[in-house]
Parts: sequence; C-alpha cells; structure tokens
Amino acid sequence: MDTEKPSSSKKKKKTIEISSLADCEDVLHNILSRLPAKSFASAACVNKSWNCVCNSILSRPRIASACSFKASAPIALQEVLDKLVKHLGPRTPIILSVVHGVMGRDALTDEFREVKFQDHEDIGVNRGICTCGQQSGIVLTVGYLPGLKVDAIPLLRRKEVPVDDTYVDVYLAPPVPMIDQFVMDIQNYTTSVSGCASPVGIIMFGKEDMDQKPIIEKLDYAMSMNTVFVGDERSRFAYRSGDDLRNVCGNPAFISDAVALVFASDKEKPHGTGEIQFHLAMSEGVSAIGPRHKAVSVRANHAEGSTWLTAKREGHHVILDGEQILRHIDQLENRFPQVELYVGVTKRRKCSIGSEKSRLITTLAFHGIRGGDQEYLYVDGVGIKTGDYFQFYQPDHNAALAACRNASENIRNLKLNSSGKGFLGRRDVANSIDRKEVLGGFIFSCCGRGNSFFGGLNVDSFPFFENFPSAPLAGIFCGGEIGRGKLSMTGQESQEESPAERRYLHVYSTAYLVISYSAAPSE
Repeated sequence: MDTEKPSSSKKKKKTIEISSLADCEDVLHNILSRLPAKSFASAACVNKSWNCVCNSILSRPRIASACSFKASAPIALQEVLDKLVKHLGPRTPIILSVVHGVMGRDALTDEFREVKFQDHEDIGVNRGICTCGQQSGIVLTVGYLPGLKVDAIPLLRRKEVPVDDTYVDVYLAPPVPMIDQFVMDIQNYTTSVSGCASPVGIIMFGKEDMDQKPIIEKLDYAMSMNTVFVGDERSRFAYRSGDDLRNVCGNPAFISDAVALVFASDKEKPHGTGEIQFHLAMSEGVSAIGPRHKAVSVRANHAEGSTWLTAKREGHHVILDGEQILRHIDQLENRFPQVELYVGVTKRRKCSIGSEKSRLITTLAFHGIRGGDQEYLYVDGVGIKTGDYFQFYQPDHNAALAACRNASENIRNLKLNSSGKGFLGRRDVANSIDRKEVLGGFIFSCCGRGNSFFGGLNVDSFPFFENFPSAPLAGIFCGGEIGRGKLSMTGQESQEESPAERRYLHVYSTAYLVISYSAAPSE
C-alpha cells in the first residue's frame, strides 16, 4: 500500500497556519474584551480556547481614574454617581470625600494636573464636591480587583442624648471600646473572606474634628506590617458599604468618626487568579531643628483639644516655659522665618485590643504648635505625658525635594521587576505572563505642599510618573497624611527610621500607594 508523504509545501502551510493562530491570540483577546456582557458570556461557550481567553480577561484587574474641573461640578458628579451605582450594583463600596485639592488626568484633555483649592474653609460639601470660589474639581477612581474582597467599614459612635432629646457630639476622640470594635470589625471581615486577620491594605478617611491618633495607633498595633495604610487623617466624607447594617449615613443617632476601605485577600478566588500587592513609598517634608526636650508639667485641655506643657532641654535641669522654648528655637541659624512648627513626640505606650494582654509600642507623633507664653507651650492634640521626649520640626522644601527623589528611586525598585502599564513580549493567553504589572497608584499629599511649596508644578506626582508614565494615577491634598507600611519596595525597612519607632501620621509629607499585579504561575 502506497503512503503519500506530505510535501514540503504542505508542511510549510501547516506551520504558517499554526503561527497565524498564535499571532491571532492577542487580536482575539482585544476583541473579546470589548464585548458587552451577554455577548461575552456567549463567546465564552464557543470552545475551550475562547473560554480560556475569556477567563484570562475576567481574572485581570483594572483601575481607571479621571479628573474633571468643570464649573458645573455638582451636576456632573451627581450624573457620574447615578451611572456608577447603576452599573456597579448596590453592594459596591463607595467613599466620597471633600478635600483640599485633587490630582489626576483631565477627562477631556488627558493632561495630568495637581490643583489645590485656595481656602478649605469655603469648600462646599455636596457628596464629595470640592469647590472654592470659581474653582472646583472631581477625581473619580474605579477599580476591579479579582482576588481581593473590598468593603467600607466605618467607626460608628452613638450620639449622646440629653434630656431635651437633642443629639450632641461631646467627644474629641472616640471612646476606647468603640475604637476596639472598629479594629475588630476590620479583623472579623478580613478573617471571614481571607482566613487571615490582617488585610492587604487599608485606605482610610478620618473625621476632620476628631483626633485620629488613637485610632491609627490601634490599627497599627493590631495589623501585620505587611498591611499598608494610606489616607486622609482629617476630611469630610460619606460612604456606602456592601453590608447594609453598616450604612448609617443620615441616621441622627450615629456619627461616623472614620471609614476604612479594606482590601482583603479572597480565600475563594478562582484558580488562575494572580496576586495583587500594595506598596508604600513616602516623601517626608520636614526637618528636625534644635535640641530634644523632655516634657515636665503636662496638662491636657480636652475641651479645646490641646496640651499645655513645660519642658527642659535634654541634659539640662532648668525648666522652661513656652516663651523661653520658642525664643530659643526662633534664634537658631537653621530656623526658617514665618513657617509652621511641630513637635515630634516619642511616645512609649501600652496598647491592646479588647481584653487581650497589652504590650508596649513606641511611636513618633506630630503635634502642631499653637504658641507659648510665660506659663506653657501650647500644642495641638492630647496624649502627651510627663517624661515624653520631643523635638521640633519645620517644613523644609529642600528636604522634601530630596525625599521625592528618594521616593522615585524606591518606586523604581518595583519598576525593575515590572512591565508597567502594558506588557513586555507577546501575551500567552492560556498562561498569562510571569511579569509584575503596575495597575496604578494613589497619592495622599499634605495640603501645605504643591506649587507654592516647591515653586514648581506636579512635583508630588513626579516620583510615580517618572517610573510609570502611562499607569492610572489619582491623588488628593489632605488635612493630614496617613502612611504606614514597609518603606521600601524591596520589602526591607527604611534605614531612615528605626523599626522600633513607628510613624503612621505625617506632616508636610506625601504617601504613595502603588498597586501591582503578578499573574498566576504558568502551568
């Protein structure tokens, strides 16, 4: 029986067809990813190959962000929210915040802008709209993060009810049991969806007239150092949780002192879903000035939210009043005239959650200087004790510029193992790719920074854009910057700060949250 051998032309034709099919994988991926939901579902049922492509599309996370600076901000925002709720569903967590300014790409021109509003006291509150005279702006970010569970968890407090049934708010800080409950709510939610008590990350917004230090202190104590915190310490916000029991906005019996957008690993994530990671970089903007002092006499004025104290310089025995302390600081050669002053207080305190055994933690907490007289030095906030050591700090744009360069180098460490927004090489549809992709970033910058502080445009966003110019980026100017986590993209502790002395609330700083995605290992 004669067997016909395939000709070389047939072999060549078959090789070309196989190669063409491989080259079409990217085209097929591009086409299917643009289909509406019903057509996409039908395409997934065509054959195994198409189903594999559809699963690859569904398992890839996305972040989109845009800014608008139109004068009709209230109407524009309401329209955006109506569409957002309609398309994302009622259980999608949403947080709206009034801020000092916004950063993002203009939805019309695609130009990236950092815009600060002139006077925060004149900012109108309308579902997160920031208006100041004729200036207004909205930054909107939407994310799809398969492999993570996300929800908005509030710190709720019941208002006091006097005899005349008028609700009043009498606290400058939430009671300790309420803070403990807030932390445990986050832990319980995270444990229920991931099997671990510490989430991947938290984006937090605090009530502007509420002291957030004891809240963040408890969170820092309870969470793994692998959990990244960022956010705005003092803001006005509204939120919607996926759990209706947490949605108490508009309820006159409750106050929301803070809200945390919690990102937890999904223990039931589908096979083949990659890993999403949060990374933190910081740009500090203050420099230390003068000698250390030790607090001697300390009085907490809870009604005003301030502390009155006397102190003595380290190594000296003379007790100084506020006027003497400030006079010496103002006479120092490296003192910048007419700039704000802060004290960084080293606090060593016992901390615990609920009934568990307490342990000591050491933190560096910043307090703004209100003034001084022949009796006391007056500082913002409470929580300072006799025997605490503190040092003065002042805003320093040169230190901030150097810190921005360091932040850029820190982010570049992530870039070395990343493909940025997009991919290097051809996509393998069945197995995806083995590179790390940067999905996007968020910036939380002090409202004192910006063009007036640096004397240049878009300085705060430069560390991110220098490394990932095409990745989505959104940011806000804050009333207080939250930034906590490993201060290195390589996972090593920063050499500028002792790991034993934790710092999570900052002044004149910028916190960079970079979100990366690593595809599931190839089978």
